[in-house]
Amino acid sequence: MRSGKRIGIDVGKERIGVALSDTDGILASPIATVPHNHADIRIITKHIKNNNALEVIIGRPTNMDGSQGEMVHYVTSWAQKLARRIAPVPIRLFDERLSSAQAHKVLDVNGRKKCDHTSVVDQVAAVLILQSALEYESTTGLPPGTPLNETIVSEND
Repeated sequence: MRSGKRIGIDVGKERIGVALSDTDGILASPIATVPHNHADIRIITKHIKNNNALEVIIGRPTNMDGSQGEMVHYVTSWAQKLARRIAPVPIRLFDERLSSAQAHKVLDVNGRKKCDHTSVVDQVAAVLILQSALEYESTTGLPPGTPLNETIVSEND
């Protein structure tokens, strides 16, 4: 396992969840929900730089059948804007199938009312994405996901 903090991000059209790992890459914790607006990249860039992140893991919204939907284009475009601000910190896209559904389930199990999910569900999804990526690397010894610069989004997907 490589040493260094990682930032996990769940990009939504309204909000962006942000999570942070410990230096040993064992545990992901929520750090912010950022409104998706003109300042989101700047705010998230500060989190990345303030934590001296080794890399950024962004959830790649893959359909259940493995195909890429409309959101993949949206997330990839957003990730490319972030990449220009944080270079040379690498960005990796990691499969996030069902992360939002799992996040809602975690909140339900912990007694959070559905009407209270909005403020934290994106953070929980970011934690789930990052934790899965950490576990992948711990198990395989390989960096998780696909580097953003190797990501090709087909118009047919």
